[in-house]
Amino acid sequence: MNTQSIKIAVSPAIGDVSGIYITPEKPTCIFTLAHGAGAGMDHSFMETLADALSKVGIATLRFNFPFAENKKGRPDTPAVAHATIAAAIAKARELQPALPLFASGKSFGGRMSSQYLAANPDGNVKGIVFYGFPLHPSGKPSIDRAEHLKALKIPMLFLQGSKDTLATWDLIEGVCKSLKKATLVKLEGADHSFKAGKKDVMSLLVEETGKWVKKVIK
Repeated sequence: MNTQSIKIAVSPAIGDVSGIYITPEKPTCIFTLAHGAGAGMDHSFMETLADALSKVGIATLRFNFPFAENKKGRPDTPAVAHATIAAAIAKARELQPALPLFASGKSFGGRMSSQYLAANPDGNVKGIVFYGFPLHPSGKPSIDRAEHLKALKIPMLFLQGSKDTLATWDLIEGVCKSLKKATLVKLEGADHSFKAGKKDVMSLLVEETGKWVKKVIK
C-alpha cells in the first residue's frame, strides 16, 4: 500500500484543496472519496475506510472540500462542492487512467457527488457509493433530496444504517426501489455515523462495497 499527499486545483477562484491518494499494490479500481458536512478528510472514519478499502484492492483519492480545507464551520454551497468533486474526479482519472473509476462519499459528500454527476454525466464514472445518504434533516422525513437521483444512469450502492435519523428506513427503501440501478444494503442497528454498539460495521461496509464493485466491473 502506498499513501501520497497531493494538492488538487479546483479553480482560480476557489484555489487548491488537499488530497490523500492511497493505492494497494494491485488495485482493481479507484474511488473518489468525499467527506461529510461535519468533518474533513482526516476524520477517523474517512481514514479507516480508505485504509480498509485498499485491503480489498480499491485505490482511493479522498479530499477536502474548501470549507474543511479552510477550517470553516459551514459546508460549501453546492456550486463550490460540485466544482471540487469535478476536480477530484479529473485528478483520479489522471492518477489511474486505466482503472475503472467510481465516485463515493460519506453523507454530504455522497449527495454532492450524485448531484454533480446527475447534472454532468461522465462516461468515465462507472458507479457511485453512498456511505449513508442524507435523505432528509433529522426529524423532518422527506424524499426531496432524492429527486436528482432519477437522472443518474450509473449503478448506485446505498449503505444505510437501520437507525439513521437522516434517512428513515421506509423512505430510503422506497427511494431505492424506484431507482432501477440502485442497490440498498441495510446495516442493522447502525446510526448515521455507522455506530452500532460493539458491531464491526466498517468490515461490513468494505465487504459490501467490494462485492458490489466486482459485479459492476464484470
